Amino acid sequence: MAEQDIIRMTNEVFTESFEIPGDKLTPEANIFSDLGLDSLDIVDLVVALQKKFKVTIRDDERVRTIRTLGDIYNFIQLIKTEGNK
Repeated sequence: MAEQDIIRMTNEVFTESFEIPGDKLTPEANIFSDLGLDSLDIVDLVVALQKKFKVTIRDDERVRTIRTLGDIYNFIQLIKTEGNK
């Protein structure tokens, strides 16, 4: 999957699920402090990303290190490359 597709699809999740304006969706944006998500939102985010990309995220320990939108892009790229379905 191309990097631009991952970015576009991830950003769609944020705009559709959390009504975050596209201009705030930069790789450096912190999911909590910049985008305003809380711990309950993270559960919804994981579910939405799993549906959008058809992957399993919940059981992957690496998800705990994600802090920025760029971290999400990289994480999705990594699990898609690994063939996680």
